[in-house]
Amino acid sequence: MKSSQPNKVLVTGASGFTGQYVVRELKSAGYQVIELGSRPVSRENYYQVDLLDYDQLSKTINDIKPDHVIHLAAVAFVGHGDVKAFYDVNLLGTRYLLQALSAPGQNLKSVLLASSANVYGNSSSGSLSEQTTPDPVNDYAVSKLAMEFMARIYRNKLPVIITRPFNYTGVGQEQHFVIPKIVSHFRERKAELELGNTEVWRDFGDVRAVARAYRQLLEVPSAIGKIINVSTGKAISLGDIIRICEAITGHTLTVKVNPAFVRENEVKTLTGNSSLLHSLIPDWQPIDIKHTLTWMLAGDAALSQE
Repeated sequence: MKSSQPNKVLVTGASGFTGQYVVRELKSAGYQVIELGSRPVSRENYYQVDLLDYDQLSKTINDIKPDHVIHLAAVAFVGHGDVKAFYDVNLLGTRYLLQALSAPGQNLKSVLLASSANVYGNSSSGSLSEQTTPDPVNDYAVSKLAMEFMARIYRNKLPVIITRPFNYTGVGQEQHFVIPKIVSHFRERKAELELGNTEVWRDFGDVRAVARAYRQLLEVPSAIGKIINVSTGKAISLGDIIRICEAITGHTLTVKVNPAFVRENEVKTLTGNSSLLHSLIPDWQPIDIKHTLTWMLAGDAALSQE
């Protein structure tokens, strides 16, 4: 960065799984990071703000006057029981944020909104590009796609970038997600693991690489106005992930297929086409899943050893 003053980046959802890594990535690159979250946290440059409280949000944004924004705050677990929360937070909360950011006196260089590859649904197989027709199949995905459409209202007012990350994981992700669930069973050396269909191939990335992609996209003016897949471009099956964990730990377990976890008409292979991402940030590279699993199997102590 050429300025003597570091650029100020506002990160919403900063205390969440992804947010922690994005904050760390930005700080390591020399940015001043301002964190926004919904829970009380006692640390410097952290603001507790409810995205649905427009007056509070607007005042906070006016006080901060960020140069960049990475908007991660969302209800992200597909199985979340409160349907209303998906739309309140993911759609309306984002609407209020963009409204506050577009107020007079703001001078933003980029606003990155994290959407989701879930918007593509499960009906299209193979390598999915940004031109693939969205076909959301749950409220989480619908709320994210609605957020993307809503953001178009601000395309002439704000320098918006929309990312569609595919599956990614890492230390600290909650165990109701499939890879942390698998890893925890190996770390605890359990004898049995219940899963759905293990012979489906998916694009699994590493949260550290996703955080790096988000940071780099802030720095690329040509990313503004685009929707961008963030993916490895490679597919791996859950069965292969289990076999890698076995090789790393020396532990074997029995996998039982629970019919309740098997999705009807599930697409066998689904990956993200990352050509656009690589054209915008040519030096970005995903992290091999074996390295990710080794890191995760090392446990919480690995958080400080990246």
